[in-house]
Formats: sequence, C-alpha cells, structure tokens
Amino acid sequence: MAEVIPFRAFRPVRDKVHLVASRSYVSYKKSDLKNKLDENPFTFLHVINPEHTLKVGTKANSAARFRLVKTRFDQFVAEETIKQDDKAAYYLYRQIKNGHPYIGIIACASVADYYNNVIKKHEATITKREKLFKNYLGYVEINAEPVCFTYPNEPKIDEISARKMTHTPEYDFTTTNRVRHTFWVIDNEKEVSEIKSAFTHLPAVYIADGHHRSASSALLGKEKRKKHSGGAIPTDYFMGIFIPESNLKIYEFNRLITNIGNHTKDTLINAIEKQFIVSAKGCEQYQPQKVHEISMYIEGEWYCLEPKEGTFQEANPVEVLDVSILSNNILEPILGINDLKTDPRVLFMGGLEGLHRLQQEVDQKRAKVAFAHYPVTIEQLKAVADADLIMPPKSTWIEPKLRSGLTVYSIENRME
Repeated sequence: MAEVIPFRAFRPVRDKVHLVASRSYVSYKKSDLKNKLDENPFTFLHVINPEHTLKVGTKANSAARFRLVKTRFDQFVAEETIKQDDKAAYYLYRQIKNGHPYIGIIACASVADYYNNVIKKHEATITKREKLFKNYLGYVEINAEPVCFTYPNEPKIDEISARKMTHTPEYDFTTTNRVRHTFWVIDNEKEVSEIKSAFTHLPAVYIADGHHRSASSALLGKEKRKKHSGGAIPTDYFMGIFIPESNLKIYEFNRLITNIGNHTKDTLINAIEKQFIVSAKGCEQYQPQKVHEISMYIEGEWYCLEPKEGTFQEANPVEVLDVSILSNNILEPILGINDLKTDPRVLFMGGLEGLHRLQQEVDQKRAKVAFAHYPVTIEQLKAVADADLIMPPKSTWIEPKLRSGLTVYSIENRME
C-alpha cells in the first residue's frame, strides 16, 4: 500500500514560471550556465548556483556553500518570485516533447515506504554520494527536483487527471527546447481524498529516475525520525512525480568501445559468432527491432546480433537483459571489459542521440565499435526491482526529464 500525499508547494508566480523553472543544473555547459545566470535574474539556477554574483567563493560541497543555497531560496520567497500555496494539493503536470505527452502527479513519497520496500529500486547507489546529498538536504531544507516514479495505471487517478486537463491550467508555457509544460493544481478536498485513496491501492511504486535523491532523502528522514517520537515531520517525505506506466518512456543506453585490443573487424566478428547469430545489414543504420537484438557498427558496416540459445539465463531478470547479454558474451570474454563503471574504453550514449551519433563517433575514429540495444521494457525493469536485484550501469534513459524549481517541497521542521 503506497503512501503518496499532497503538500503545500513553493512554486513560481504565474507571470515568472517560464523564467524560474530550469533544466537540471548538471545539464548545462559552463559557458551556457554563465550566460543563463547573467541574462535571467529569475532562473532557479541562481538558487542552485548562489555564488554567481559574489566576488569571493566558498568551497564546493561545504556547509558555507549549502547555507548560501538556502539563503538564495529564501530571497526568492521574500521577493515573491516564489510563493507557497495555502492548501495542500496534488499537482498535475503534462510535458509534451516531440509530440509525446508525459503526464504525472507531483506529490510526496514516504520514507517509510522506501525502507519497507513499497518503493522499489533497480539501481545501485554510491554511499559517498548518498551522504553528500543527505548533508546538502540537511542544510538547504528543500526538494527542488522530484524523483521520477512509475506505477501501473490506476483508473481513478487516470479519470481525475483526464477531467482536470479539460480545465484552464495554472501554468502553460513552452521552453526554448520546444517542450511544452502545462500544470494544474488539484486542491479540491474530494479529489485530493480520491487520489490519496487510489494510491493506497498500489502494492508498490517504482523509482524510474532519481535513486540517489531517494536514498539521500531516506537517510535524512531516518536520522530526523530518531529525534522525534511524535507525529509526522516534513523529512518523513520527499518530493516525486508519479507517472503511470503508459506515459513513461524508456530509451536504451548504447555502448561505444574505443579500443578492441588486437582484434581486427574479422576476428571480432568470428569471436562473436560463437555466441550470436550475426546478420550483415550493410551501410544502412540498423535499429534493433525487438528484445534480444543488438546492433553493431564497425568500419562502415552494421550488423544484427541475436544471442544463441543457452547464452543467457532466461529465468534471471538481470541476466536476461540485452545489456547483460552484451557484457557477458562480448565485452567481458572477448574484449576484457570487466567493469563498465571504471573501464575507460567504454563510453555511453543515450538512445535519444540516435544511431547517426553512434555512427559518427566510429566514423570519426573516436571509437572502434558501437553497440545499440532495444530499450529495456517496463516489465523487465519491474521484474528486476521486484526481485530486489540491480541493473547493470547505464541500462536505461528515462523520459521525461523534469525542470528544477517548478514545485519545491520544504523539509524544514519549524518545530525544532
């Protein structure tokens, strides 16, 4: 039974929302970030990067830096660039990108659900990063970028969402990357109660994107809970967007190999043929058409690789993934790549980049060979999470990507 609750969001005033909400801080090149900060006094990037106008900086990841983030957020509130809603609400958000609508509800997930395994995970997290971000949250006391969750479509939530989208939205704007963002506030008591109840019908929700944010919030929540024996406190929850399976998109994460050792094209293909049926596809780009098809591009030619029977464990949710089949049958035994996270010969490219970008990297000699996968399915992702297993690194690229500062959840406990 999932606990997904409404909250009183801090969010931009209507006339500035298109200026405030920003892409994730890490997605900007240094020069682009500087230009954005110079040109837009309202961008939420000023909160995340509060030293832009200061002559003397602070040490990265220090308490002093984190306190500046909180101070800058408080300034946005004081200047009424951002205001807090009077009533707890669910927030319906629709993003239209390349013609595809992504629809989800922004709300708060439960730390207790994280530890009770109602919130399912499929990615490993790095302890050092968890602790760093937990420390960050402890100082800034806000969630500004929601964790992305997915769940099986729930009829009542779908019904309320569809009905709400016929109403005039609170926000409706398009960003320069040609993505349209539309946003409705659901604070009607009856609808709030119905949505909250509908989420309790779900035995589990799944983290699609944001495992480190979830883990860090859970760590902080556990620490704060030890100091409070009474009722709920803000750190018992953290902000997420809940997107039904039908609206989520999972793209593949492809691999580029920069060095194939002593292998030539012919010897590599001969080695691969022991484990795969190899079909030449010529110079035309070949996109895998189904699970267990892997494309390979080398020296101007494309190939389709299909694993032979017995080359993977069909009953194991991780071993059955095409990224695992590639690693276990080609990258490790043939190319000697045993650790995807640390081997410098492996580069990753999200499926949104397209096969032409993979081909370009090989044609321009920045890589020797490229491998493209069919995307992991939602069923495969859930099977891994339900079995409490972990996917290999860079198995999925999840869409949509949410903007920072569109809604902010305060975890400040004013009773302390």
